[in-house]
Amino acid sequence: MPLLELRDLSVRYRNRSIEAVRGVSLTLDAGETLGLAGESGCGKSTLAMSVLRLLPANAEIDGQILLDGEDVTTMKWGRLRAVRWTSAAIVFQGAMHALNPVRRVRDQIAEPIELHSTAQLSAQAVRKRVDELLTQVELPVAKGDSYPHELSGGQKQRVMIAMALACEPRLVIADEPTTALDVIVQAQVLALMSDLVERKDIGLIMISHDLAVLASTCERLAIMYQGSLVEEGPSASVIASPRHEHTRTLAAAFPTVGDPVSRYAPATTSALGLPDEAPAPGEVLMRTADLHVTFRSGGLTHAVKGVDLEVRSGEIVALVGQSGSGKTTLARTILGLQEPTSGSVTYAGKAVPRSSRGLKAYRRQVQLVLQDPTSALNPRHSVYEAIAEGLRIHRVPGDERENVAAALDAAELRPPEEFMPLLPHQLSGGQRQRVVIAGALALEPKLLVADEPVASLDASVRGEILALLLRLRAKLGLAALVITHDLGLAWNIADRVAVMYKGELVEVGSVDEVLNKPQHSYTKSLLAALPTTHPNETLSREGESQVSSG
Repeated sequence: MPLLELRDLSVRYRNRSIEAVRGVSLTLDAGETLGLAGESGCGKSTLAMSVLRLLPANAEIDGQILLDGEDVTTMKWGRLRAVRWTSAAIVFQGAMHALNPVRRVRDQIAEPIELHSTAQLSAQAVRKRVDELLTQVELPVAKGDSYPHELSGGQKQRVMIAMALACEPRLVIADEPTTALDVIVQAQVLALMSDLVERKDIGLIMISHDLAVLASTCERLAIMYQGSLVEEGPSASVIASPRHEHTRTLAAAFPTVGDPVSRYAPATTSALGLPDEAPAPGEVLMRTADLHVTFRSGGLTHAVKGVDLEVRSGEIVALVGQSGSGKTTLARTILGLQEPTSGSVTYAGKAVPRSSRGLKAYRRQVQLVLQDPTSALNPRHSVYEAIAEGLRIHRVPGDERENVAAALDAAELRPPEEFMPLLPHQLSGGQRQRVVIAGALALEPKLLVADEPVASLDASVRGEILALLLRLRAKLGLAALVITHDLGLAWNIADRVAVMYKGELVEVGSVDEVLNKPQHSYTKSLLAALPTTHPNETLSREGESQVSSG
């Protein structure tokens, strides 16, 4: 008998007349791993939440969901409550938002044990069980006394996994468990989950839009598109010979580092295509010299240590490294949002000003593109207002409406008049990111500082935004410093790459030199940790890696 069997499962939302899942049939055995892939809106999370009936009240479920042979759809509330956590558990997406910020980690892991365990356990027994779970997910027991904000992203994700395992379920569903994690921490979390499946003989469903992550962890892949299951089979065969066009699109969205076909060629279906060739960089536009940034809070923290970095006119430089390596602090210092402890930042040969008036003029030339477009945009402001705000602050001359239209056109939101009255929730993720880029372009900057500009976007949208950046560089001569932990992004669009580790630039050079022939052990470890679409390759190539992270 399968551990989980979905029979002709359909899910509809009544008030929106949306059929989110359409006639999906799947099986999963104990000790088996299944990857569920697809883009936002395809129905994969709805399908996962339906397994434990965690959908909103307006959802209607048709078909059968058999968990250990028992139909979840017909369970009474008491039985359903007993099944949750003990038979099946979910690792939710976004550990920072899923964890309670005002409760210690130990108490949050203990909660499902106290509420759902079939045995009455003493406080001492619960504490012992929590310690066991922390050890299982390779966290020091002392971390149980920490609050979520005191943990790294990878540590928070491990806490979520510990919570899911608390009542020893036979089925675990992980919804985008490695989103926004850097490659080394991602590799560690994926290796941990694979090890738990093997040791505990649990069934694992992993949800992602990244086929490389799924292929390196899961034996089987199921691809969803517009609510339907369009392809399913062993990971190796699905990756090697995809039958459906959407599977091919997902596979093409995340390039293989070192593949010459994807160099300066992000996956795009736009009729505008890609520039014929990368233009030659011009004069040095921005330079840091022996830059140091030190924070004094409970001791000295050297966030940036002696960084020398250049960005030339018309050049795209990728700044890569793990979370906590100092990338964002360096970017804030370049933007004038953080004062350096020592060293200098110059733009067009002049030191970045310190006065309010000088910084205002400087920031018109150097614009920031934030990671999450949903957070960057005011939900109550129309697209027009979002872009006009910068024009008003900087008192840009000319007709405001014409300037807004020109910025939207430059960001390829056409015709501009159709987008001006829309609110952020009426836009897709890719359109929201284009609005953020349009807001920057409205001021006609020479340099964009883009912080993880595609980290929160779907696979196909990712390629479209990267292609847009290449077209903007070719058309406007725009330079960009792109902060990322995604080496595939660097391979796709960057001219040079700077690798940051513990506040220092440990390797700087052309993308071909650094990513094809890395010299520093940390760069090698980043490349070794990349997931692969070839399941026979080891997940993290641990033999090559010399640097690890908690």
